[in-house]
Amino acid sequence: MSSEQTPTTPDITGPRPRRLTYAALLAALEGLALVVGGVWIVVLGLTGHPDDRQQAVTGGITLVVLALLPLLAARGLLGRRSWSRGPAVITQIMALPVAYNLLQADSMAIPAGIALAVVAVAALVLLVNPETTRALGIRGPGNAEK
Repeated sequence: MSSEQTPTTPDITGPRPRRLTYAALLAALEGLALVVGGVWIVVLGLTGHPDDRQQAVTGGITLVVLALLPLLAARGLLGRRSWSRGPAVITQIMALPVAYNLLQADSMAIPAGIALAVVAVAALVLLVNPETTRALGIRGPGNAEK
């Protein structure tokens, strides 16, 4: 195997950059919020009087399953796995339209929309930061080793 074909791995001997840690914490926070929301909806669906019990339970279970994406991404970011940035970015991009819809409501959902938008934008900024990219061993176009 020539040196051109030898895969390179990120340098994980140094300390983890704070930006990477913060991005992982924000992703984990979003995942935990999805789990809590999903469990809450399931409990209300089973113990309350929803219009459609099956729809409430299905919605709650869906939220819990969706929580796996940011939680796995957070774990990967903490472990400096390069694959984890993709799911983390996708989670933030998916959160932006949800935040926008919450901001359009005339209810108590507006503060939740503001919080979600702030977290999503902050996480995106942290995830595309060059320091984070280097720590994950991601090389951009034009940065390929020769």
